[in-house]
Amino acid sequence: MRIATWNVNSLRARLERTLNYLREHQVDVLALQETKVADKSFPAEPFEALGYQVAHFGLDQWNGVALVSRVGLTAVRTAFDGQPAFAKPGQPPKLEARAIGADCGGVTVWSLYVPHGRAQADPHMAYKLAFLRALAADAARRLSAQPSARVALVGDFNVAPLDTDVWDPAAFEGLTHTSAAERQAFAALAEAGFREVSREHLPGTHLYTQWDYQALRFPRNEGMRIDFAYCSPALADAVASVRIIRDERKGKGPSDHVPVELEIA
Repeated sequence: MRIATWNVNSLRARLERTLNYLREHQVDVLALQETKVADKSFPAEPFEALGYQVAHFGLDQWNGVALVSRVGLTAVRTAFDGQPAFAKPGQPPKLEARAIGADCGGVTVWSLYVPHGRAQADPHMAYKLAFLRALAADAARRLSAQPSARVALVGDFNVAPLDTDVWDPAAFEGLTHTSAAERQAFAALAEAGFREVSREHLPGTHLYTQWDYQALRFPRNEGMRIDFAYCSPALADAVASVRIIRDERKGKGPSDHVPVELEIA
């Protein structure tokens, strides 16, 4: 089985690229983030024409997550237990479209779009940390209840866990993605018993998954590694290889992220 995760940064803008990627790479399950489309406008038909089932959670033109599977798609849920909501000033808390999970061919796959954080003192940063901690707590509970479960938590985590995961650590001082608090919250998933398999199989430096559109970041390889795959022990043991599909950042109209693929033995 081949499982991939990809922040497409607007599915409507990159629908053909996404469909071509599925055709070329023969992915069995694709987790998408930042679809930026409401459920009623999600373009399911082209995926179904390729033999895929689709589950999507989107409320408006922001966020949005989806699972595209040709090996089954059951028990769909659009939030993990304890997932926090975000409250904008003067408004009640609202659960954002940042998580969707389903059972796909014997593997429970979650597509996750972790909040950005915006700035260290921004309320969105507290939201980001709460999101990661709640995700780790839910993962720990599920693993404790079923140690043999095959679970993949994949997506855009918006955290660079190591200094080598950004092109210039000094450029991120005082900003988001590399702070001690964010890294600690990200590491809580490992403490819960999950393994980040992309690092296990691709341990090198300068292996980025996101490059900003500005300042020639991609040609200079000035990127970040923020797209990951945390797997339960039973699934992590079955991962044969991981690939970062760097070529998807090339060409006309790419996303700023590229897919990360897991090959399951």
